[in-house]
Amino acid sequence: MLVRERMTHHPVTVYPDLPIAEALNRMRQEKVRRFPVVDRETKKLIGIVTEKELLYASPSPATSLSVYEINYLLSKITVAKVMTSDVITVTEDDPIEEAARLMVDHGVGALPVMRGDVLVGIITETDLFKTFIELFAARQEGVRLTMLVPEVKGELAAITQAIVEIGGNILSLGTFLGEDPTNRMVTVKVAGVPSEKLVAVMEALGMEIVDVRMCERC
Repeated sequence: MLVRERMTHHPVTVYPDLPIAEALNRMRQEKVRRFPVVDRETKKLIGIVTEKELLYASPSPATSLSVYEINYLLSKITVAKVMTSDVITVTEDDPIEEAARLMVDHGVGALPVMRGDVLVGIITETDLFKTFIELFAARQEGVRLTMLVPEVKGELAAITQAIVEIGGNILSLGTFLGEDPTNRMVTVKVAGVPSEKLVAVMEALGMEIVDVRMCERC
């Protein structure tokens, strides 16, 4: 899966000279939490501004300033003064896991998506959460089984073959780091077989069962 398949195309953008009060109002209208910032003349990406940055730059409700003074000050503070200029980006052809890695490594919640030097989209942590739900078939009913699997070539093939042989339909399968380099944690969601039968077959293969549950939405 590539970034282009999960990003928001043609994201709403703002110019750097937009007052922060107007930027906040527009965020609420668009129901988003950040805006890519583009140059008014060239339309090239020059920054990104988040709701948090705008709120931090706004006067506190406890301020002693009058409403007129507040409005005056807010009109003088523009997006350019609070935005992040050193923007981490991805391309639309990057794997979605690369976008996730960059977000985690840099502590950001969204990445502008570029095609060369042209902004074509934005991918957010919410997009990744939705993808995570799909990967684990969280909206489908089935037996969710987690087990420790030896880090041996062919083990996953043996697991999937055994599930097929008992009439199971694999809805999702994910592998994670195990307890040490000799094993992997594997979570599989299977429809079409009772949990007792699935567990018995996996134990017969020598797998250590960590967790098993029947899930309608999990």
